[in-house]
Amino acid sequence: MSPPEPVLEGSFLRRVDPRTKLALGLCASTAVMLPLAPLAVFFACYAALVASAGVARRALAHLRRMALLFGLLFAADWLFIGPAFAVLITLRLALLATAFTLVVATTSTDEIRLAVERFGLSRRLAFAFATAHTSVQLLQSEWLGILEAQRARGLFPEGDRRRWRQRLTEMVALVVPAIVLATQRAWAAHEAAALRGLDAPLPPGGRGRRLAVLDQVLLGAAGGLLVALFAWRAGGGWVS
Repeated sequence: MSPPEPVLEGSFLRRVDPRTKLALGLCASTAVMLPLAPLAVFFACYAALVASAGVARRALAHLRRMALLFGLLFAADWLFIGPAFAVLITLRLALLATAFTLVVATTSTDEIRLAVERFGLSRRLAFAFATAHTSVQLLQSEWLGILEAQRARGLFPEGDRRRWRQRLTEMVALVVPAIVLATQRAWAAHEAAALRGLDAPLPPGGRGRRLAVLDQVLLGAAGGLLVALFAWRAGGGWVS
């Protein structure tokens, strides 16, 4: 059972404010509305940023997990509509799947919590957001650990081709421990929230620091590129 991947300390994005990285993720999510030509331009710029930040390996890992889905959708879109539409949908899905890789790979949980608090979310919602950020991979690791433990006890052997009804019955051996572990994790998160004072009537607050020059450059470049691409599209320079 593998632990969650650590934060990339060697990336230059570690020096960037988490609010900037969240804004970059939102820009990437917004760019999926662009048609093919400007989307390809934005995707190339985003891929260059991901590569320069040293996050390409993790972004590709996310895409590999969805490779089968991408392949099926690409083939169906090509067959029923056309190659241009197939490429457009694939680029949009790939961008959505990796939009927040920069945030997840280079930002710790506490930094994300403080960033969303500075965006105006309540401390309770900010804690829930940060907890969800760390829980997905932990739950996946726990599920794989349960599966390996049950296989060691003789359930779910590799290459098993028994009837689906019998396999469905044995799924209880996976689901019940998963529910128990999820309940324990939820209770631990509740206790951690209480210890952090999230139930206090007047929780302490603080103003966020000002954005550095690097943050302003990244935000300006991403926002300017997005505005230029949308303006070019509105002017009829791109074909939908």
